[in-house]
Amino acid sequence: MTKPNSDPGSDLADLIVYLARLGQASGACTAPAEGHPSLTGAQWTALRYFAHANRFSRTPSGFSQYHATTRGTASQTVKSLVTLGLLSRRTHQSDGRSTVLDVTEAGHDLLRHDPMRDLRQVLSRLKPETQGALADALGQAISDLAQARNAPVFGTCADCNHCETEGSTSYCHCTQSMLSLPDMRAICVDFQPARLTTYPDT
Repeated sequence: MTKPNSDPGSDLADLIVYLARLGQASGACTAPAEGHPSLTGAQWTALRYFAHANRFSRTPSGFSQYHATTRGTASQTVKSLVTLGLLSRRTHQSDGRSTVLDVTEAGHDLLRHDPMRDLRQVLSRLKPETQGALADALGQAISDLAQARNAPVFGTCADCNHCETEGSTSYCHCTQSMLSLPDMRAICVDFQPARLTTYPDT
């Protein structure tokens, strides 16, 4: 029930922020296993990002945009994860000036103890129709806020306007590349919801 004289939008914003903070906090059942490092919130966010980003987006600048922080701050976070052996660097195949980050075996092992897993389990227990409605509402809110602030929107290729699928073949107009099934399921820095981008007739 809405409180008298309250702002529903403000109440929802507070709830979303609190849920995000609670979901990222380490409880007794999400504390790192023995021998695993204890990460900060920013380090966990980076590790999750590089584990779920596609091959075009696993860069320091991509994480900087995703985390809505400066490149300098993002670089420091990435550097700390490389030092811990949770990320590895390699040179971009088509651009020798760019660095691509990959999650190491140790990084993937640590992600099994991700504090966010409790939140994922709680959300997975919601009714399917509730999950769908929540996903639609949050997706709409993210798109609108990002557009208002001229910020990038992250999503998967499967829901992106740049992606064209015909049969079992998928093509990205933005990167001009064929997309694999793992690419389609990964988040991308070049993601654009269909309602925000249109292609001119050719």
